[in-house]
Amino acid sequence: MTSLSPTGDAVALAGDGQRTATRINASTRWSVLTGAAAYALLPWYLLEGSFFSTAWMADWPLGKGGSGLALGLLGGAWQLVPILIPLIVGLWALTMNKDNPRLSQTLIAAGAGGLALMIIEGFAIRHAGWGFDFLKTLTGWEGPRQGGMGFGAFFVAGSFLVMLCHGLAYRGYCRGDVFIVTSIGAIIALIGVFVFMPIIAVLQSAFLDLDGRFAPAEFVTKFLDSSIWGLDCLAGGVRCGVAWNTLFLGVLVGVMTTALGLAFALIATRTGFKAKGALRLLSVLPIITPPFVIGLALILLFGRSGVASTFLSDWFDIPPSRWIYGLPGVLIAQMLAFTPIAFLVLIGVVQGISPALEEATQTLRATRWTTFRTVTWPLMRPGVANAFLLGFVESMADFGNPLVLGGNFEVLSTKIFFAVVGAAVDPGKAAVLAIILLAFTLAAFWLQNSWLGKKNYTTVTGKGDSGLPQPLPRRIAILSYGTAIPWAILTIVVYVIIFVGGFVRTMGRDYTPTLIHYLTAFRIEQTDHGLFFSGSAWNSLFTTLEVAAVSAPLTAAIGILTAWLLTRNRFAGQRFFEFGTMLSFAIPGTVVGVSYILAFNIPPIELTGGGLILIICFVFRNMPVGVRSGIAGLSQLDKSLDEASLTLGARSFTTLRRVVLPLLRPAIVASLVYSFVRAMTAVSAVIFLVSAEYNLATNYIVGRVEAGEFGLAIAYSSALIVIMIAAIALIQFFVGERKLGRRGANEVVVGAG
Repeated sequence: MTSLSPTGDAVALAGDGQRTATRINASTRWSVLTGAAAYALLPWYLLEGSFFSTAWMADWPLGKGGSGLALGLLGGAWQLVPILIPLIVGLWALTMNKDNPRLSQTLIAAGAGGLALMIIEGFAIRHAGWGFDFLKTLTGWEGPRQGGMGFGAFFVAGSFLVMLCHGLAYRGYCRGDVFIVTSIGAIIALIGVFVFMPIIAVLQSAFLDLDGRFAPAEFVTKFLDSSIWGLDCLAGGVRCGVAWNTLFLGVLVGVMTTALGLAFALIATRTGFKAKGALRLLSVLPIITPPFVIGLALILLFGRSGVASTFLSDWFDIPPSRWIYGLPGVLIAQMLAFTPIAFLVLIGVVQGISPALEEATQTLRATRWTTFRTVTWPLMRPGVANAFLLGFVESMADFGNPLVLGGNFEVLSTKIFFAVVGAAVDPGKAAVLAIILLAFTLAAFWLQNSWLGKKNYTTVTGKGDSGLPQPLPRRIAILSYGTAIPWAILTIVVYVIIFVGGFVRTMGRDYTPTLIHYLTAFRIEQTDHGLFFSGSAWNSLFTTLEVAAVSAPLTAAIGILTAWLLTRNRFAGQRFFEFGTMLSFAIPGTVVGVSYILAFNIPPIELTGGGLILIICFVFRNMPVGVRSGIAGLSQLDKSLDEASLTLGARSFTTLRRVVLPLLRPAIVASLVYSFVRAMTAVSAVIFLVSAEYNLATNYIVGRVEAGEFGLAIAYSSALIVIMIAAIALIQFFVGERKLGRRGANEVVVGAG
């Protein structure tokens, strides 16, 4: 007969109850065989600058499209022959039974040894020969040459990784759960390759001088520069150091976006406000707008010749000023841009608070204010902390808004941008400034965890929950309306400026109605061969939609899986693992783009110039939102739900898919929406990665702004907004909302107490 192991694997039992030999897992077998087949059949190297090129079929099995086995044994690429050894060891492991104590050791040795060989071989040999100078000195020759990894190399590397993870699982790591260990290993590998490796590639220049020589003294000089840490503003000077400006702005944005997001979330979930749909739309609109467009709209509204400035001057004799340039303008623009992040995180948290807990306090005759202060607010702490952290990090990493509205108010991101692309190019200075940003992010991460502590915030359990959410206390309702409604009005005004700008010749000077901007961008002509998309914006729009549609589900999947691993499992290095998921979020987009060029323009991984590098950049740039949203949502789900599923014989993957994910729909929606619209509107992270073939919408808009074609830029931005509103509606429709078996919310707007 058979029984189920804790991981759901079938274990054969003899009639006397003794365990008999069992075969190795099918997934382990397939991973080893896949690696061996890829080494023997698929092209080892990248061809024609495209990972998905099929040109290798022309000269297979040798030549440029040769497999690792063929090139190693017959093609002169002797450095590929040692990789055959761990593959043979892995194949030998397939002959063992699952209860063989040597199985785990063999798989770990094969996986770790194979990965080590591939890493050493990949970095030691480049296009021009040896990748390290000491190898040239040691051998006395330039060395062999090779290109980037192709299909075969990637499949073999993946096979080695799975061998290593399965071997660790067979040794009992994470309760022997193969799915959990493999998921942890895969995410660590992805973060290591696509987050840490690019950052290391650019940060190493912090310790190099302009000639590329190791110079730690220059690092100390640049790090302690008065332009970074100066406090002249406190002594009557003109300005403070750029680090203090960035920190002050980040704290302000974090606090204010969290407060605004919470106000919108409370109104949307705990009141009978009639225009909830419109309020949600207004709170989400800024996130689907390129940030520099918001800055441009604020200038057209509050600049010296802006609409509001002209109105105040004509009617109230208030002279126009440049107040919008500097801290106030950047703060308003970033609040408009980043409040939706807080709202998307907090609305799921507010929805997840159990009404039964609030009803219990009402039974004990507590007022609504006491209930909110002692029950509701403490249970929202994970969401509030995560919303603040995201707003703080986003503010520090943003460079579009400070670039447009900063004026004399400098922040780290703009300083890094000009250190990379300015007249005085200094990669070392850019790297030093990036290190300071990392330090701020790490401090925020530590403070967030210190505030949350080890308290339990579970509110959704396996027990019945049909309670009725309590209406807000009067003072909280008034405060929420007083905060959200004026901000919604400002948002409406800003978007009126944006949409009107696309239908007039020149915003601010010539208000003659016209469609010329839309026709220039999106003209469609009827020809003898059918419709011809002759508008100048079509190519960039199609590319952007394709990249966003692919990257969004990948971002959500990796983010939610990472959040589940962090909240439902305990493993060595978990804190560092969680920080690694936030690392790419803390680095300014311009540095991310430059780091990807430095890391992926040479072997072992060559991706620049194609669409794949754009997708990868978006996935790991936006993944932290999915992680933080997932953690906030999972902190409210009782672990007994998972344990009940596992007790009934379900595997971890089945539990995640059928129990956890349906209850995480708000977090999934937040991750999908954010990653999709960020892929549609991002500028800084990909401005160095686009190419003639893969040009994105935001890069096209930046080009039009630089050319002074503001009407065309605003028209294209308006079209993107409409497209993304439709996409968000589709995401909400297909993902849906979680069902908690509760009654509808009260229609009471403002309650007593």
